[in-house]
Amino acid sequence: MQWKTDWGLQTRMGLTMFLLFAVYVAFAAGLTYALDASIWVVALALGAFTLAQYFFSDRLALYGMGAKEVSREEYPELYASVQRLSQQADLPMPTVAVADTSTPNAFATGRNRKNATVCVTTGLMRTLDRDELDGVVAHELAHIKNRDVLVITVASFLSSLAFLIVRWGAFFGGGRRGGRNGGGGVVVAILVSLVVWIVSFLLIRLLSRYREYAADRGGAAITGQPSALASALLKISGEMEKVPTQDAREQAEMNAFFIIPVKKGFVGSLFRTHPSTEKRVERLRDLERQLESR
Repeated sequence: MQWKTDWGLQTRMGLTMFLLFAVYVAFAAGLTYALDASIWVVALALGAFTLAQYFFSDRLALYGMGAKEVSREEYPELYASVQRLSQQADLPMPTVAVADTSTPNAFATGRNRKNATVCVTTGLMRTLDRDELDGVVAHELAHIKNRDVLVITVASFLSSLAFLIVRWGAFFGGGRRGGRNGGGGVVVAILVSLVVWIVSFLLIRLLSRYREYAADRGGAAITGQPSALASALLKISGEMEKVPTQDAREQAEMNAFFIIPVKKGFVGSLFRTHPSTEKRVERLRDLERQLESR
């Protein structure tokens, strides 16, 4: 299989970024009005948060999963797999990280191809054989090659920031009267943040499901073994049902990045970001049949 640029994905990413910019401007304007603050102060604060997310998103994602960077000496087989598949994908060697958790999963993070990280869990390495693990690593490398990691990171950041304002609105208000309409300003800020949270989440869904199909195709193109990735997805999906509810709830916020989303808990079940495993496997098996017929 040859790597082909997915123009459907590129178009969706361009549209998502444009809409995110519009949401960002509306968010800044809404907070400025609600809090009766200078537009420059609000824009500077949001800009600073955005830049911090851009430069440190990989560190924050790894920290959130309790993952650490590893060397060739610590995980020789995993490191060799990432290195070999990166060469096949014509990508710079990413940082390799491992999260010590029973949840069998993987994700890619980073702001560009030269500053990327592929992270897998110890649970994943125990669950999959070598070809299946190669398929998952290739899937994550496809995300990096498609440059969709940054778009999801920006979208997730805006959604998370708005959600925090909604969640801690009472705390920010603190019983004090402030803003354009006294305590009402805080209410308006919460309502604006709620709308931004919902819209940014819908934009994530708009892109996330398609990007998973694209990464599945890309991963299959890198390894030339669609069936190995299909087998890995089925194994991971089965093992995810065994993940303790508390662990699943804590990790559900990373759903947009995971190869298979966490299904347990309120967040995981309500806000599904991926197509079903069955549909992904069906498409991969179609690819396998196409390869066999050549």
